[in-house]
Amino acid sequence: MRASPITATVDFEAEGVQHGFLKLPHSHDASAWGAVMTPITVVKRGEGPTALLTGANHGDEYEGPIALFDLASRLTAEEVSGRVIIVPAMNAPAFRAARRTSPIDGGNMNRVFPGRPDGGVTEKIADYFQRSLLPMADLVLDIHAGGKTLEFVPFAAAHQLTDTDQQEKAMAAVAAFGAPYSLLLLELDSTGMYDTAAEDLGKVFVSTELGGGGSATARTAGIAKRGVANVLKHAGILGGHPEAAASCRLDMPDGDCYVTSETAGLIEYCVDLGDTVRAGDRLARIHDVERTGGTSIDYRAKRDGIFIGRHFPGLIALGDPVGVIGVPV
Repeated sequence: MRASPITATVDFEAEGVQHGFLKLPHSHDASAWGAVMTPITVVKRGEGPTALLTGANHGDEYEGPIALFDLASRLTAEEVSGRVIIVPAMNAPAFRAARRTSPIDGGNMNRVFPGRPDGGVTEKIADYFQRSLLPMADLVLDIHAGGKTLEFVPFAAAHQLTDTDQQEKAMAAVAAFGAPYSLLLLELDSTGMYDTAAEDLGKVFVSTELGGGGSATARTAGIAKRGVANVLKHAGILGGHPEAAASCRLDMPDGDCYVTSETAGLIEYCVDLGDTVRAGDRLARIHDVERTGGTSIDYRAKRDGIFIGRHFPGLIALGDPVGVIGVPV
């Protein structure tokens, strides 16, 4: 296969702390011989496991970049046993444009894996992670939030896997993260995801959804910072024990956990995030905004559980998620 056009300005095997870039040549109108520069930090001391920490897989999700730019600025080699690779803004073009997807090629980083070395910019970045960074890692933490169009209770998650041992290790890392909720997540379509790429390589993979609405709060940023430190302690890369935190364990047994809009209009939520719901409870009502006197449509829970995710903000389109329900374990 063709070599990646991306070069790293850091040496992944060198001891100490290095700050640099993943450099991808990119010729465009404003810079004929330009490059996409993705910040990266590597902290290494001696032998031990490698953690790969990523944020802004989607560019409008900010808890990850906040936690990881902060960590990169203060982590010292003396604190580490092993190696930490920090990429605070995985999809750097999307992050700089405050968009979910890349403004260069429209690429959704979390839907293009394994990527292509001869593809678009987003595919080239995914290919570098697939062939260069993921093979180095023992543990992968990818910090997500709701972005501009979703809002969640703060949770850390692992996926339902056919390899039960791998799933148990991932859920142990999820528990160590210490978010208010811990979720065994059912993806409706995992094709092309960074998560799937890491899991298929046998890596312990942890994801999160922390808040949303296209911004971060002091609470959600704090959860991300504490969670990163906890996961590194759990892996034995940092000393000490994960900070204990109460967490509600949730499962997603089937697709009935998702409620999808079959119309468009103004959404009125009838429950709030974190509320307990019963099958048949009205989650939301969607009002016709094209005329007065129109019919509103109710959307109801299909199972008992906790309301953990919702559309954001107030206008909703056909096919958008109305809500997500997690089932307490």
